[in-house]
Amino acid sequence: MPVTRHPPEALLLMGTHCPWCPKVLASLKDLLADGVIASLETVNVDEQPEFAAELNVRTVPWIRMGPFELEGMRSAAELRDWANKAGSRAGLAQYLGELLSTGRIDRVQRMVLKDPASLDALLALFADTETPINTRIGISAIMEDLEGSELLKELVETLGELTRHAEARIRNDACHFLSLCGDRKAAAYIRPLLEDSDADVREVAAESLAALEDGESAPGQDA
Repeated sequence: MPVTRHPPEALLLMGTHCPWCPKVLASLKDLLADGVIASLETVNVDEQPEFAAELNVRTVPWIRMGPFELEGMRSAAELRDWANKAGSRAGLAQYLGELLSTGRIDRVQRMVLKDPASLDALLALFADTETPINTRIGISAIMEDLEGSELLKELVETLGELTRHAEARIRNDACHFLSLCGDRKAAAYIRPLLEDSDADVREVAAESLAALEDGESAPGQDA
């Protein structure tokens, strides 16, 4: 049965003296006419500055399209592309990658805490061998920030599958992330990596198992 795509709603914050805002507005109106977006709301922040303050918007044009927040001048093709990707995990993963590549880790952290689907997309980005190193560093920082959380515990099986990834660096990081879960079930996925073909993976596996055992034996933990 085919999946029905629901066009996203769009919000545009613009300014009276912004040279790019009329072009972005025209592009969004075209998307609305074509049915690519379901609705379009516009706010002039010069007339309603409290609206921008509430959303912590510091520059215009600023567009919210589904889960995406897009700043600055965006071409008609870019806006159409993001609209078509709204609601898909691949689109969300691409958006998170763009945020991380530009150092906006805090924005990704808020999205992950607000919507678990963002965490699924983040792991899809992590599992992609084409993901650049600076983005991977951001992913690691977010996962470490979630150490011991219920969100991370729910990812044990998904991370466990990634310990069988063909790429050693992904097996390595997945093993480390499992050690942050604080769930003894993670050990079953980590132990096979003690015999991994990659020396670094074997080392991280040993450290990860030790970290899990230390967590279990800490005061207040079950025996």
